[in-house]
Amino acid sequence: MTTYKYISVLFLAVSILLVGPSCTDVLDEPLENEFIAEDTDYSQTENMVLLLYGAYAELYSLQWETFPLISVRGDDVNAAGDQFPLIETDEFRYDRNFWMYNSTWLNLYSDLLYWHGAMEEIEKYREAGANEANARQYIAEIRVMRAFELMYLAKLWGSVLIPNASEPSHLFNVELSDYQTVMQHISMEMDAAIPDLPSVRPNQRADVRGGVTRYTALAVKARANMELGNYAAVVEATDEIIGSGLFVLEPDYYQLFKIPGKLNDENLLELQYSDFGQASGTRTRYLWDFFGPSSWTPAVSGAGGGWGFFEPTEKYVKFMLDRNEQERLTTSVLFTPDGIAAIQSDAAYQNLPDWVSNVSPDGDVFNNHPRYNFLSGKHYLPSTQLTPGRFTYGENKNFTCIRYAEVLLLHAEALVNGASSQVLSATEAVNQVRARAGLNNLPSVDLDAVLDEKFAEFAMEWGIRYFDLIRYDRTDELNYAGRTFSEGDRYLPYPLEQQDILPQIREAANEE
Repeated sequence: MTTYKYISVLFLAVSILLVGPSCTDVLDEPLENEFIAEDTDYSQTENMVLLLYGAYAELYSLQWETFPLISVRGDDVNAAGDQFPLIETDEFRYDRNFWMYNSTWLNLYSDLLYWHGAMEEIEKYREAGANEANARQYIAEIRVMRAFELMYLAKLWGSVLIPNASEPSHLFNVELSDYQTVMQHISMEMDAAIPDLPSVRPNQRADVRGGVTRYTALAVKARANMELGNYAAVVEATDEIIGSGLFVLEPDYYQLFKIPGKLNDENLLELQYSDFGQASGTRTRYLWDFFGPSSWTPAVSGAGGGWGFFEPTEKYVKFMLDRNEQERLTTSVLFTPDGIAAIQSDAAYQNLPDWVSNVSPDGDVFNNHPRYNFLSGKHYLPSTQLTPGRFTYGENKNFTCIRYAEVLLLHAEALVNGASSQVLSATEAVNQVRARAGLNNLPSVDLDAVLDEKFAEFAMEWGIRYFDLIRYDRTDELNYAGRTFSEGDRYLPYPLEQQDILPQIREAANEE
């Protein structure tokens, strides 16, 4: 049996400041950042799969601060609450001392180094006689996990280090790769991984249900090539996913983000958590408290709330009201009475539809709180869906990362940029997404229509809106509610701690 040990190293040291009394317990947890195997008998080849299980556990242990930092700068989301540096980040005033920058950098690099260690260990099992096909598949799955997180490192900081080994010290000798190079690297990595991955939906896998498949890798490849402007490669990847006939849009958009949406036929990648259907005992969970209400009256008495640090914008709410978007708006946004009043204070929105309410379809009531006017419905689990005996906010909910709806709209986006497809037209792709939302078909689509559809569909999801606006230099949209975006705001500054440790980062920061 393999024994795993994690050690800290000097240049990945963590400096995390406490951010408030509701969060201190989770911030005290140590960072795990290097993979080491000891006393391993590689002839026991049946143990090789444990490395794959460990790789998924690392993926699912995404620290809570990483997602908000990725997502918060778009015009779909406000940083709510009393976290001043996060609010400043949302408004494009960056502080390289902000603990969340360094923590997210460490979170992502820790995962990358861990996965390199896992791949290195799998290679040793293969050399000792383990099943060749299994070894190749496990490495391919881990490559996709690695690419998924490496992409966000580049989206946050632009030029980053691409690890090629598990030893943290090797990063001292790795040159910075610019954004385009990182995306090219990811695309090539997916080309290498795809042949070794199963051609099934993630929820069809019998060995690791919900795990990475060929289509997950194709979706990551499509994302990378969209950033490169290689629209033909985007369509090549999305054509294969669409043409497989394996994926469908979940008819119930509201439930897609809740317990019935776990391991859905729409999902190409999701972080999985469970309370194992038991009222107490072992559980795995994401820290949904970050998104949860600080004041509510849950339908199930005693259900816990959260911190209220992540808020949909009034701009997004009004955009959806203008489109008469009931299903996606009531799914994406939880209203408080003050939020409704704020919308109605605009004369154009005095008469709101009856379905705009501070009561969710499941009977949870969202009360006023000084931190926010709205909450994210995509990160909400109704209290009625909690396992009886469980009361922690969001318990047992999965975290969706890539959906088939995104594949369809990436496909449409590439087509309106000049690519061609024999599988599905841009208009057909957009109208499939619209039909699920209860909207009429469009007779034709252009880039404006595609980006509007993505705004409506993916609000609060993984910074998609922000990165869309950046990609097309439509940053005027980010100048709302007193914000002013400039070209220098595209990427975050390198964390000060990393400048002090890594000479490549220090040199790059001095050139900014």
